[in-house]
Amino acid sequence: ELVLKVRIQTPNLRENDFIEIELDRQELTYKELLRVSCHELGVNPEHVQKIRKLPNTMLRKDKDVARLQDFQELELVLTVSDKNLLFRVPTLSEQSGYNKKASEFTY
Repeated sequence: ELVLKVRIQTPNLRENDFIEIELDRQELTYKELLRVSCHELGVNPEHVQKIRKLPNTMLRKDKDVARLQDFQELELVLTVSDKNLLFRVPTLSEQSGYNKKASEFTY
């Protein structure tokens, strides 16, 4: 198995820890890397714009994935609109315990 460290690219979050994933060395393909990474991070593969090998290399094909070494750090770069959906803060009316009638009370 090849062990890689993967996270979602989120520059505005203070903590953005990596998780470790394992890939079968017999199946080192871009498609398999994308599938396993998305499954482990709970992301839809259609929302991934690119996979970046840190600090600054974009992975594009199976040969790029075949060159990866144990514990290399990767980031999934999501499309802009999807980042907003994944990390969206609920509005006041969506939060549990919100009472619409109480918010309309006037003195």
